[in-house]
Amino acid sequence: MRLTITTALVLGTLLGMPAADAQAPVTPAPPPAAAAEPPVPLGRPLEVRHLLAHRAAYRLTLAPQRDQGNIASANGGMIYELVDACDGWATRQRFTLTLTDREGTEIETASDYSTFETKDGRRLRFTLTQLTQGAVTQRIAGEAELNADGTGVIRYTEPEVKEERLAAGTLLPNAHTIITLNAARNGQRLLVAPLFDGTSSDGPQDTTTVLSAWDGPRDVPEFPLLSPMGSVRMRIAFFDREAQQQGGGATTPSYEVSLRYWENGVADQMLMDFREFAVDGRMVKLEPVPGGC
Repeated sequence: MRLTITTALVLGTLLGMPAADAQAPVTPAPPPAAAAEPPVPLGRPLEVRHLLAHRAAYRLTLAPQRDQGNIASANGGMIYELVDACDGWATRQRFTLTLTDREGTEIETASDYSTFETKDGRRLRFTLTQLTQGAVTQRIAGEAELNADGTGVIRYTEPEVKEERLAAGTLLPNAHTIITLNAARNGQRLLVAPLFDGTSSDGPQDTTTVLSAWDGPRDVPEFPLLSPMGSVRMRIAFFDREAQQQGGGATTPSYEVSLRYWENGVADQMLMDFREFAVDGRMVKLEPVPGGC
């Protein structure tokens, strides 16, 4: 699930999200005890059906569905790669996006994000380089290690050397993808969990994922690899922990991502809602990549 969530997280960091009292679609906040129990015990290979090692290209544009405030246009692209590295999944995501406001001022943002996550969902190595107007604005790097109950520790090496504890129920990115897809196949409509993927130096974010009914296979002429697959539409809301602590539990997310995921882990449609504007992402190329044992 990295390509949409991580792009949203990186854009949120680069562009600066508005304060919590701005208007936004309201998704229920995670209940206080939501993270007390993990969705599944970790420590063994997670159940997965047809998770496709692949490379995909996406076109990013300003979403036409709503008022975009001061943003006049958005144009960019993203390349996402997932490689089966035998005992883990190696991912790399690169994107560029140019935003133009109504006064004609352009802001160019970019990122290069890589991870290695073990298939038991317990360990994550991560690096992220963010750029604005061609200049590096932040580097984040480190590793995270989880116990079977989702507790654990993050060890950052950049932007500073520090450690941060992880609460019970925390999920790593590819584990979140697999667990969410399995939940949808089993008829579950809601998943609440802290998510850590290494895109922030402030640790994990609380997330609420709302799932549609599972949809059966359909003909996808432009991407035949997807035709035998089922799919699900979902909306993932991200909550700022500091705002929740100060306000006694925020009910308005910092931002949301809506998307369609196929059961092989490929997302072909996405909408990243940053509250003052929204970015639409459409897959334009898909190819499998070799890997595995």
